[in-house]
Amino acid sequence: MRLCRFAADKLGLIEGDRVKDVSAALDALPAARYPLPRHDLLIAHLSELRAPIAAAAARAKSMPLSDCALLSPIANPGKIIAAPVNYKKHLEEARADPAIHHQNQVAEIQRVGLFLKATSAVVGPSEGIAIRHRDRRTDHEIELAAVIGRQADRVSRAQALDHVAGYCIGLDITVRGPEERSLRKSIDSYAVLGPALVTSDEIADPAALDLKLTVNGELRQQANTRDLIIDIADLIVFASSFYTLMPGDVLLTGTPEGVGPIKPGDLIEASIAEIGTMQVKVR
Repeated sequence: MRLCRFAADKLGLIEGDRVKDVSAALDALPAARYPLPRHDLLIAHLSELRAPIAAAAARAKSMPLSDCALLSPIANPGKIIAAPVNYKKHLEEARADPAIHHQNQVAEIQRVGLFLKATSAVVGPSEGIAIRHRDRRTDHEIELAAVIGRQADRVSRAQALDHVAGYCIGLDITVRGPEERSLRKSIDSYAVLGPALVTSDEIADPAALDLKLTVNGELRQQANTRDLIIDIADLIVFASSFYTLMPGDVLLTGTPEGVGPIKPGDLIEASIAEIGTMQVKVR
């Protein structure tokens, strides 16, 4: 399935370049009351919703995907876990460019580990990116985002990918400076997810996906997930050895070389093979 959220929190099923409103399927979710669960209800019950989604799609009219204001396909991620410098060429460019490292030590991911982004940073493609510190350099970073589908606590490599519900495109927007990564990457709108959640059964091999990002039509980043230093399965092993992963948690797997500055008025187009393309405006 290719699921999106659009307009006023509607659930959509994408079929080609069309979308069907399958929000009626959400009635099958269990009722929740305070204190609400610390995970995403839709992702936690995704397998149970397949039949209701199919039934709702059979009754729904389709609309052009291009007419839909797309929100983040994950409404309530409990955690956003990110992998720094997880492509060798990006590690090299980060060490070579003072505007990127800003006198910070840029060490290998095996040494520095993972970091967390605030969930309040999450937006969808239609919401765009709002530059907060215009006096400082702010960069784009395209990443494959893996969405956890079920609880994962100290999982083995052999079981790791069984815990993935699906994948989407992630933009890990970063303001450069001397502060810790989590602070500089957690600004409102600095975690763009979209255009849809593509369930893992739709992705033949997540370790062989082409990524591409352009700004105003200029190619900035181009790579393949086969170039990851630590692959998706081992990232899940790594993350789950420190904390329990829950349904809806998002794992940003790292960005390749070519990161560069963005400014208000720019248009970012990000694509990942088998997932799709999203356009994101900068303001």
